[in-house]
Amino acid sequence: MFKEFYSGRRVAITGHTGFKGAWLAFWLSRLGARVHGFSLPPPTQPCLHEVLGRASLSSSAEGDIRDLPLLRAWLQGVKPDVVFHLAAQPLVRLSYREPMDTLTSCVLGTAHVLEAARALGPGARVVVVTTDKVYENLGWEHGYRETDALGGLDPYSAAKAAADIVTHSWRRCFFGPGRVATVRAGNVIGGGDYAADRVLPDAVRALVSGEELVLRNPSSTRPWQHVLDCLAGYMQVATRLDGSGSAPDAFNFGPGPDGSRTVGELVGEFHRHWPGRWRHEAGDGQAKESALLNLSIDRACAVLGWRPAWPFRRAVQATAEWYRARHGSAAADMVAFSTRQLEEHREDARGVGAAWAG
Repeated sequence: MFKEFYSGRRVAITGHTGFKGAWLAFWLSRLGARVHGFSLPPPTQPCLHEVLGRASLSSSAEGDIRDLPLLRAWLQGVKPDVVFHLAAQPLVRLSYREPMDTLTSCVLGTAHVLEAARALGPGARVVVVTTDKVYENLGWEHGYRETDALGGLDPYSAAKAAADIVTHSWRRCFFGPGRVATVRAGNVIGGGDYAADRVLPDAVRALVSGEELVLRNPSSTRPWQHVLDCLAGYMQVATRLDGSGSAPDAFNFGPGPDGSRTVGELVGEFHRHWPGRWRHEAGDGQAKESALLNLSIDRACAVLGWRPAWPFRRAVQATAEWYRARHGSAAADMVAFSTRQLEEHREDARGVGAAWAG
């Protein structure tokens, strides 16, 4: 399905220098798409973009999505068939230190992308990436559904929920049905993430430096999924934005039931593949984080035929293998290694009956 749809298409990605954006650009390029990126400079050093970027992009533009004239000129130059909007301030704890930057990048930036994209004409498809944290978290054990109320107690969650609402407004007022969708995913893991205050990137930094990993909330439960499962959902949603309105306009993507694990369980599984040590150290108490958050993926499974290909242990294994391949004593060709992971993921997706994999 993906090869047939994306080969030869022009695809625009905002935030292509980030973790998800770099993997998405790489995957689309392997499918034959002409991928164009618009982003601020890479947010971390090292970063995945520097590993895979040259093998992925037809063009790369540096810019801020809060600069509407620049963004509009870029999109008009690219004339994409599909727009994936990922650019935003992506970290909960950073949103406490920089709430206004978080708000403007998530909300105003999303409005700018939609406003620039609607000038592309009726054929453009837009996928806006938000987060599982858009939901009003009531501490439920069952997964939140796409029809549940949006909320946001911290600046990051509030900004993402507002971006989701802005997207709904622009879709209803300017695009019409079947052209724009929001996609919401849980906690994503995978090789190449180097963001601060994320569990496995912190674990990798501790391992490389020979230090002990510090965990703030080892008992917090999250829905852990591999980045390739998440991106497969995003890519599949874009194939359904044909203007017919036959598919819903919001989708959750998360793991199967076995993916909801504590932070401590995640680190323990990671250390099975790359041994290390960790200790619990309470945080400063300012950044309040929910103890429980799960997503329902029933709609994605029923409507799209999407399935998570990699269960928890396989997702963690693939993540550890990527990092060890890059940071081990004999560093691998990471373009070739990442291509093999794409192929392995596709085979496993086919094995669980994911529609996109055949």
